[in-house]
Amino acid sequence: WSPREQDVVYRVLVPLNPPLGHAFHLELNSAGQMAARTFCVRVELVCTCKREQLGEKLLCFLHHSRKKLRRKQKPSLLKTLCTGSYLDVEKTSHWFCQLVRCSWLHLPESYSWHLVFQPCSRSCQFRLSKGKKSLMVEMLFGVRHGDSDIFVVSQPTEAQKGGSSTFVSSQPAEADFTASTAWPETYAVAEAKFFRHVARQVPCESLHLKCLQVFTCILRGTGFSSSTWKTVVMHVLTTVPLSRWRRREFARRLWDIMAYLRRCLQLKRLEHFVLGNERLPAEIRLPPATQRVEPLNLFEHLARDPAAHREAMRAYGQLRFR
Repeated sequence: WSPREQDVVYRVLVPLNPPLGHAFHLELNSAGQMAARTFCVRVELVCTCKREQLGEKLLCFLHHSRKKLRRKQKPSLLKTLCTGSYLDVEKTSHWFCQLVRCSWLHLPESYSWHLVFQPCSRSCQFRLSKGKKSLMVEMLFGVRHGDSDIFVVSQPTEAQKGGSSTFVSSQPAEADFTASTAWPETYAVAEAKFFRHVARQVPCESLHLKCLQVFTCILRGTGFSSSTWKTVVMHVLTTVPLSRWRRREFARRLWDIMAYLRRCLQLKRLEHFVLGNERLPAEIRLPPATQRVEPLNLFEHLARDPAAHREAMRAYGQLRFR
């Protein structure tokens, strides 16, 4: 979904798996709040001698001389995409953009579509155009937490940047994502799986995504970010029976969403949808550490800052007259 159809950006997550002879290890890089966590991806060389003995054409990085490796095998990730022992976001982005640039020339679409890369150091962004048609694409890179649906990614999400919010942010302001070896944690895949879970159960004419789009579209510039509205809508989807999200009940569901936000503002508490949520469908897999945490309050800063809370309540009051 996108708040505005005319400037939609198609974001694609590209999972990164270690090539043969390598292993990825996630190391916590920040000791802040759970939702502000960043990680470093440590790259370790592992022995592949057994594979070599089975006839695979792969030299072990650990047990062959550098001279032989240079002559017969491409360099390890430590020599190409890492800074020290850690996977570098900017080097990975540059390498991937070069790969896309070379691959594009071999596709039949390259004869009718025009590809222009956009400047970005932490992802691969490009615009595809054909006559009056235009598509903006951003390819993000991610490393999975074990076999869970939680990733560390190359580019902070809107929620982690604070989005367009002036007082209601879903991310602590002190989070630092500038280091080239810092990979912020994201719950976007888990959230997408939740929406797919809902889509299989709601009535065929359900407008739950339209509710989300309506709010994020007409309420831009009000101080409430689209990530805040998405969190609220996901919570309402778990409290209002899915059978009640039919087209004829659209207005009622909009008021339910507004009422839920009002209650959260009054209590100065909006719980993170993934962390500590016991209502998540079983199909959404979380790392053990995130399954045991207390629900994270995304409105904690409103409890600490009375002026910000007053401004949020004032902005909410104005929403009712839009």
